[in-house]
Amino acid sequence: MVAAYHYCVVVADQHAKNFSYGARLVPPAKRRALSALYAFARRVDDIGDGGLPPEVKKARLTEARALVERVRDGAVDEDDTDPVAVALADAVHRYPIPLEGLDELIDGVLMDVAGRTYETWDELRDYCRCVAGAIGRLTLGVFGVRPGAPDADRAPSFANTLGLALQLTNILRDIREDAEGGRVYLPAEDLRKFGCPENTGIVTPGALADFDGLVRFEERRARELFDEGLRLLPLLDRRSGACVSAMAGIYHRLLDRIAADPVAVLRGRVSLPGTQKALVAVRGLTGIEARRAAARRPGP
Repeated sequence: MVAAYHYCVVVADQHAKNFSYGARLVPPAKRRALSALYAFARRVDDIGDGGLPPEVKKARLTEARALVERVRDGAVDEDDTDPVAVALADAVHRYPIPLEGLDELIDGVLMDVAGRTYETWDELRDYCRCVAGAIGRLTLGVFGVRPGAPDADRAPSFANTLGLALQLTNILRDIREDAEGGRVYLPAEDLRKFGCPENTGIVTPGALADFDGLVRFEERRARELFDEGLRLLPLLDRRSGACVSAMAGIYHRLLDRIAADPVAVLRGRVSLPGTQKALVAVRGLTGIEARRAAARRPGP
């Protein structure tokens, strides 16, 4: 069991710096469970992003879904040769993790494999709910809700919405990279509204149109999602809240950088220096980052 969890922690530390900054703020048992979820999600995401033919990707995703079923049925023990399966099964035994979220994640990656595009925000929101909102709800199973917290029944909704905010920020950050890979996530109706082509030509200098307006429009949408999703923080215990605050804070600041220079996303991936990420993590532990985010939200 120790080796299985260690494998998942190493995967998370190597491939998800933003995740790792936040995960270090929770107790070791929760960090291990979060890392197990991340390792599975990473496996599924890598299948979708890999260079394999679509039919092979679909077969691999079917295998991933079968793993979820084995965990759900209690058919994974410590002697299993798949460390992710072993760690995930133990995490599910320890915490009320809603496994249907992993099925939703696979559904979302299947949308990528099919090359799906999105006409409206409602359609894109469904995709974001699968690949990111589900992660919010899964991790909430590990964090738990603080006893006696008001609006506790709304915690899954807030976690889902915070996931949407992070995913939309990702989409804005990765516009160029996704377009070069033949993917366009932004809603077609939004692209038309700002005179941008509904294809990978969005990354060419001659296709800028009102690109600033497009990015700022989506940025405002992401901020509204953050405003709603960050209502999760008071419902969590201090260290879980610090973890979520740190991860959300990194993306919130990334959104600030995108808003300051929208065309920067066409030049390459916008990111935060490691020193700034570490600062956000520390501020998350002290509660400063949560208060900073709350100060930016409008009153009731």
